Amino acid sequence: MSAIGENSADSGNRYALITGASAGLGAEFARQLASMGKKLILVARREDRLRTLAESLKKQYEIDSEIIVADLSERDAGKRIADACQSADWRVDWLVNNAGIAGPDLLKDRDWTAQQDFFQLMMLSVADLCHRLIPSMVERDYGRVINVASVAARVPRAGGCNYGPAKAYLVALSEELNLTVAACGVNVTALCPGFTHTDFHETAGLMDMKNNMAKWLWYDASVVVRDGIKGVEASQSVVVSGRLYRWLDPVFQSVWTRRLLKIKARPD
Repeated sequence: MSAIGENSADSGNRYALITGASAGLGAEFARQLASMGKKLILVARREDRLRTLAESLKKQYEIDSEIIVADLSERDAGKRIADACQSADWRVDWLVNNAGIAGPDLLKDRDWTAQQDFFQLMMLSVADLCHRLIPSMVERDYGRVINVASVAARVPRAGGCNYGPAKAYLVALSEELNLTVAACGVNVTALCPGFTHTDFHETAGLMDMKNNMAKWLWYDASVVVRDGIKGVEASQSVVVSGRLYRWLDPVFQSVWTRRLLKIKARPD
C-alpha cells in the first residue's frame, strides 16, 4: 500500500463527497467540511441549489466545489458518480452518504416501482458508493465515511415499515465496514440523528407533526453534523446525535423497553 494520509502533498485533488448536498444535513456537512479546508464534491438532483451552495461556500470559505447532478434512486447513479470522480482524478477521502426521503408506506402504497426506487436510494446507493470508493481509501491508508441513518433505526415500531428498516440496514452496514477497514485507516460511522431542524419534514409533508411536537425534542443540523464528524474521526461505528437521544438510546436497546414498544398495530 502507498501511504498517503490526510496531510500528504497531493491534497490538491483530494475531496469530500456529499450526497443529498443541496439542503438540510447535506448542506450543513458541506459548510462544516469547507470550514475545515476540504474541497467538496456536491451531489444532488437540483443543480440550481447545488450551484447556489457552491457559490456561497466559495465566498465564505474560499473553497472550490465540484458539482455532480445525480438522482441516487437511479440504479446507475453510483457508477456515474464514481466514474466522474475517476475521470477528473478527484480522490475521495471523505464520503457522506446523506441523500434520503421519508418514503412510501410498504403496505399502503401499491406502486412497487416507487418502493424499489426507495430501496435504491436509501440502501443500495449507499452500499454502491461504499463498494466503489472505500477500496481506494484503503489503498491510501486514509478515509472517513459517514452514513446518515436515524434514531428510527434503533427501535422497531408499528408504522410505514420502510424508513426505520432502511436506516437499520445503514447501521448494520456501517458497523461491519468499520470493523473491516478501521485498521487500514478508514473509519466508517452510522450517524443516527433524532428530530432535526431541516427542510426534511416540510418536503415530506410532515409539518403538522413537527409543529405539534415539543420543541425540546429537536436539534439544530449544526449539532448533528458536528457530532457525526467528531464520531467518525474517533472511529465510532455508531453515533447517536444529541444529548437527549444519547441518553434514550440505551433505554431503546433494553430488552424490556423493546417489548413494550412492540405493540402490534392493525393495518388500516
